[in-house]
Amino acid sequence: MSEAPSPSVARSASAARPLIEVRALDKTFYDADREIRVLRGLDLTVSAGEEIAIVGESGTGKSTLLHIIGSLEEPTAGKIFFEGEDLFALDQKSLAEFRNLKLGFVFQFHYLLADFTALENVMMPALISRIPDEQATARAAEMLQLVGLGDKLGRRPAELSGGEQQRVAVARAVVLRPKLLLADEPTGNLDPHTADEVHELFHRLNRELGITLVIATHNERLMRSVGRALRLQEGKLRNEPTA
Repeated sequence: MSEAPSPSVARSASAARPLIEVRALDKTFYDADREIRVLRGLDLTVSAGEEIAIVGESGTGKSTLLHIIGSLEEPTAGKIFFEGEDLFALDQKSLAEFRNLKLGFVFQFHYLLADFTALENVMMPALISRIPDEQATARAAEMLQLVGLGDKLGRRPAELSGGEQQRVAVARAVVLRPKLLLADEPTGNLDPHTADEVHELFHRLNRELGITLVIATHNERLMRSVGRALRLQEGKLRNEPTA
């Protein structure tokens, strides 16, 4: 009879397991009678704590890939594993819990609620998770302080600059300390200086909170500043030099 692995061996195996595994991913769209195969047997492995940039021309499927990793869209074929669990084998309730508790998403547009303050916008994921108001407020204030907006908790989106609005969106995405942050062209609407400030914010979240980052971007400066860059071309990912 074989012996069960010791606790130390089990912990080592768990630590070595990738955070994300994408296996043989396909995604096909249909436009009238035309078949558009965007992703073609794509594979990707992401370790916990990595910073990865996904680059490529517009229309190559970067957003689609992020949406599938985040379970916002279903693949045509293939599997996505998060911490060894097959995401698309989960029921809708479990998927919703995954998106709210383990995943943060930042888009090119901030999607802040205009009638709510920065603090109230950032509190939303915590309130949805039924965290008590006092605790949700404390968490939101802490995240806004981290992104450099500790003095603007009571401002509404229209009273903030574009860069500040995106910082609020980032704070909202990480208020529950997710393990993974997906960002889809997060600085596409910002001037170069403000974009650099947001890039540094992402790096800080990675360093200080240990959040794994997967960022789809056209920004060459951001691509060169992360640990690994991958180019999405003809439906598959290829290593992209960053030097």
